[in-house]
Amino acid sequence: MLVISSALVAGDADFNGRWNLTVTGDPRGRAWWLEVSGAGSKNLKGRFVGAPGGQPEGRMGGQLEEIPELKIDRGQLEFVFNRDYKPTGKRGLYRARIEGRRLVGSLVVDGLPRAQFTGERAPEIRDKDDSAWKPGKVSNLLAAQDLARWKAALGPVKGWSFQNGLLTNSQGAPDLISTEKFWNFELHAEYRIGPKSNSGISLRDRYEIQIEDTHGKPTDTHSMGAVYSRIVPSLDAAAPAGEWQTVDIRLVGRTVTVKLNGKLVIDKKEIEGLTAMAHDPDEASPGPLCIQGDHGLVEFRALTLTSLIR
Repeated sequence: MLVISSALVAGDADFNGRWNLTVTGDPRGRAWWLEVSGAGSKNLKGRFVGAPGGQPEGRMGGQLEEIPELKIDRGQLEFVFNRDYKPTGKRGLYRARIEGRRLVGSLVVDGLPRAQFTGERAPEIRDKDDSAWKPGKVSNLLAAQDLARWKAALGPVKGWSFQNGLLTNSQGAPDLISTEKFWNFELHAEYRIGPKSNSGISLRDRYEIQIEDTHGKPTDTHSMGAVYSRIVPSLDAAAPAGEWQTVDIRLVGRTVTVKLNGKLVIDKKEIEGLTAMAHDPDEASPGPLCIQGDHGLVEFRALTLTSLIR
């Protein structure tokens, strides 16, 4: 059910646009994303990444979702989702106001604050993927065979180690973030997952390329090689679990190209905004590489990043 405020106010249109949200209280330290359109009219709509604690359609919360109920009332944006929030079993209410140029808000569940957030408008990124970009510095992120170039998203680095030359996680390991940051680049990765396992590589710690055991299944936004919850691979190029696989990714601005096991599955597609694995919402700046560790077992034998320069 879509709820629209009864009184349309000219200032309501200030909510329109895409917002990158920095969050206090997210259990995994992640950033959120919000898009509002039609504010100031009778066509108010919204999309959101970051709703914690729910499992719509059998998926973990955090995927890109249409907001089913939202309104603007006396300068305050409010929206909810049709799900219960753990452990309360209650629905959550998101509220936000514009203060200066920022969006300031909170998530309240059963009358108690669960998270607070501030939002900056998503920046315009003018870099486009053309022939002017040339290879620059090469970074072999696994060369040292230790974790000195990595940190955990929250807390200490635990659950990750090098075994027989392979970067390996244990069940429930935290997301692993590189200490080095990058802008435009090409990334070559070689990895192996177990049956029903799930991981991901987050580019600039903002846009996740999905790693999941989806061999032989119809493609969707959660398939191996997808931009998680945003861009569907053009074909199923995933190998069976237990086999070594390769992914080659090129990111220029927000334009991404993905080759999975040598097959082109995404060709110069524009990423609209943050995905659920994002920890760093500052899209205008270089960001690190991030590897998801808490959804299943994964091993990496290669992570080589080549910066692109003009």
